[in-house]
Amino acid sequence: MAKTYHSFGGLAAAAAAGVLVAVGMLLLTIVVMVEPAGAAFPGKPGKIAYRCYDGKDYEICTIKPAGGGRLQLTDNATNDSEPSYSPSGKKIVYSGQDGPNADWEIYKINAGGGGKVQLTNNDTDDFTPFYSPNGQRIAYYGYDGKDWEIYTIKNAGGGRVQLTDNTTNDYDPDYSPSGKKIAYSGSDGKDHEIYKINAGGAGKVQLTDNATDDYGPSYSPSGQRIAYYSGAEPTREIYTIKPDGGGRVQVTNNTRDDLEPSWGSS
Repeated sequence: MAKTYHSFGGLAAAAAAGVLVAVGMLLLTIVVMVEPAGAAFPGKPGKIAYRCYDGKDYEICTIKPAGGGRLQLTDNATNDSEPSYSPSGKKIVYSGQDGPNADWEIYKINAGGGGKVQLTNNDTDDFTPFYSPNGQRIAYYGYDGKDWEIYTIKNAGGGRVQLTDNTTNDYDPDYSPSGKKIAYSGSDGKDHEIYKINAGGAGKVQLTDNATDDYGPSYSPSGQRIAYYSGAEPTREIYTIKPDGGGRVQVTNNTRDDLEPSWGSS
């Protein structure tokens, strides 16, 4: 899964300036509207979760792959976004505001609706939650008062672990199939590169090192490659690398933007 980070800098700057509330709705449209729901874990195809507009705000909905059977899971006066299924398919985790004009927190809900649980509760924004392959933890990125860092929590909330702690922004974690590593995009002080870290913290490794921005890492089902996108607008391309870095392969090559790879199983 991936995010269009070129628009995210404005959100980070706004948060740092304490004006996120005033511009939140505008930047929400810019930053997360293009973001797909989290990729499903291997298994029988189920319904598709997505962000839907109910005429007042954005909610979480599901629909059958062939269309029909639409179900609105959330119904409130605040915005909900970025749904991602649990490995069992029984739960959906997502990011939502915890009140009108409030900050963003991590929630989960039953895939059929009901049973909503707030998993994080603080005064800063938390975005883009994803379950670990065994369903026991949830990774996301959140604002620590200075910049954006990678965190994990237990699937029932609590047990928060901050995996990264630096003076630069880190975004969009993606678990390896084994659940032992997390790949993410982070700034090296000059541009954005792809990194990985142990799922319990420490062991940070920079996987790419170049003069262009690299975003949106997505592990292959085998864990043997990582896909991501790189370059400058409007001609960014899709690449893959080995999980320890190196062995870069350019997958797309054209004069248009190619973004947000999500590696599925065959």
